Amino acid sequence: MRLREIIDSIRNFEGVVRKKGIKKIISCFKFNDKDYNFKIIASFGEDAAVVAINGEDAILLAADGIWDKVLEVDPWWAGYCSVLVNANDIAAMGGRPIGMTSIIGVKNWDICREILKGIRDGVEKFGIPMLGGHTHPDAKCNVLDVSITGIVNKDSILRSDSAKVGDKIVFAYDLDGKVHEKFNLNWDTTTMKSKKLVRDQLRVLEVIGKEKLANSCKDISNPGALGTLGMLLEVSRKGGYVDVGKIPKPEDIPIVQWLKMYPGCGFVFTTPEEKVKPLKEILENVNVTAEVCGEVVKEKKLVIGNGEEREVLFDFEREYICGC
Repeated sequence: MRLREIIDSIRNFEGVVRKKGIKKIISCFKFNDKDYNFKIIASFGEDAAVVAINGEDAILLAADGIWDKVLEVDPWWAGYCSVLVNANDIAAMGGRPIGMTSIIGVKNWDICREILKGIRDGVEKFGIPMLGGHTHPDAKCNVLDVSITGIVNKDSILRSDSAKVGDKIVFAYDLDGKVHEKFNLNWDTTTMKSKKLVRDQLRVLEVIGKEKLANSCKDISNPGALGTLGMLLEVSRKGGYVDVGKIPKPEDIPIVQWLKMYPGCGFVFTTPEEKVKPLKEILENVNVTAEVCGEVVKEKKLVIGNGEEREVLFDFEREYICGC
């Protein structure tokens, strides 16, 4: 596929376009530490907000609303993914999950029962308890929103906004998986795996944070690989170059489909060149394939190439993905 076709497809991808609404939300909030009892270390633009609670530790706060399209087609998968996506948000910050709460709106109790089975199976797989929440038993539509709390040492936080010029861009995936039968943009790597491996894949991010093997990190989510990297570079006020042919992927999946995939276990890192080898080794120990695919640059543009040509995907001097 020509590079221009890839760029047009990613720029118009719903997973990327729908992130623009974030800017309208965050413009309503400004923080002054003097107004609060705790120090806010990070907020919008990160996979989880970070609030210091003592000299060493910080609380991680995140939430995800599950897309109504997923709820309609496969409510069990929606419930399961509500645990998965939140677990990944905490892991991407170098933290460990403590527990979750949920808001469930019920229009159809048969669908709700399937959602709850999915949540129960997700809790069992990832080992994160659902501790409370709120139920709307007479909602106009079926809704599922989940929040999660985690904890992290303040010296071990992995952030999105801390990429440095010269960092190598590393994409990391568990390639041992399958395309979900009802969602061709969901790469399932967890339902068939042991609890131990799935939990080890989350905990390896804690080790990466503690050993400072990356300057920045973000879990690959709805905007796909390049959209997620774009958000990381945007909040870091940097740019980057990526050779899309070097991004790890299964052989039988077309490149554009893969670049839009939401993976069960997928992260993008930026790291100094001397830390690439230990970063790759620690990820490979938990069945995650990691490859250097590009480099962070000063000019605020995300440029992609395919070995033959290069073109600008996002120009952050003129546009934004999330506006953070």
